[in-house]
Amino acid sequence: MNPQLTLIFKQLNALILGKETVMKQLLACVLARGHVLLEDVPGVGKTTLAHGVAAVLGLSYRRVQFTNDMLPSDLLGINVFQPADGRFEFHPGPIFHSFLLADEINRASPKLQSALLEAMEERQVSIDGQTYPLPKPFLVVATQNPGEQLGTFPLPESQLDRFMMRLSMGYPTAEAELQLYAGGDRRRFLGKLQAACNAETLQQWQAQVADIQLSEAAVRYVYRLVQATRAPGRFAVGLSPRAGLAVVSAAKAWAFLEGRNHVLPEDIKAVWVAVAAHRVQTLQAHGNSAELMAEMLGNVAVA
Repeated sequence: MNPQLTLIFKQLNALILGKETVMKQLLACVLARGHVLLEDVPGVGKTTLAHGVAAVLGLSYRRVQFTNDMLPSDLLGINVFQPADGRFEFHPGPIFHSFLLADEINRASPKLQSALLEAMEERQVSIDGQTYPLPKPFLVVATQNPGEQLGTFPLPESQLDRFMMRLSMGYPTAEAELQLYAGGDRRRFLGKLQAACNAETLQQWQAQVADIQLSEAAVRYVYRLVQATRAPGRFAVGLSPRAGLAVVSAAKAWAFLEGRNHVLPEDIKAVWVAVAAHRVQTLQAHGNSAELMAEMLGNVAVA
């Protein structure tokens, strides 16, 4: 791993204790040009993690608190009439940052959630018939509270599919939580984080990730995993080809973080659950999709 990536991991692991795997998956998603959905109960550090990632990557950052009365124009921007010039002037919204933290995204109405779709997929927004490109790189990290909590709206399947990974931090280990209580609120460390790269360097890494080699055997392994979700019996809806492409991109990024220029089956396994679980719909009797995806890794032959 190059020194810049080592510094990134060192700082993030000091900021959020005991969540090394989640850190690595999130950075793999960033390197694969994907968006991330962090789903967990409030108070486990989702927002702090997102802010920390933006800081160490040296990206322009904006946090937006989603609420049920928020309008699309509050996120995208608005045209304001200038009487002196007799014309409209565009005032960009907070989405025009390289790193957008959409905090508690499922507290917003479906209308606002859908306003993100074009931005996440096309890296552009359309307002009053005019198209505006978003910064490069552009990344959305959204946090989501569990759906059973009051005041939440379920994300539509089309938007879930735009998130390359869904990650869950979970509660800290006993050792990490004790260290947290002894050391105090981790947010106070955010100001001490150093940018280990910048937008240009990140785009260079993303280009290198795209060039990681994928053997025919690795391609066939991804195909068998995707096909297994389409078999009748457990899933109401299986994975699409776009989901398979997301697995490939994430596996390449994982291989890059491991310092290799080719994908191994272990790279595919490392990202499979995070990429696939939120994209399938299980039949009610078969329970948790993440558990089924993990179980599938033991049932589908590597070669």
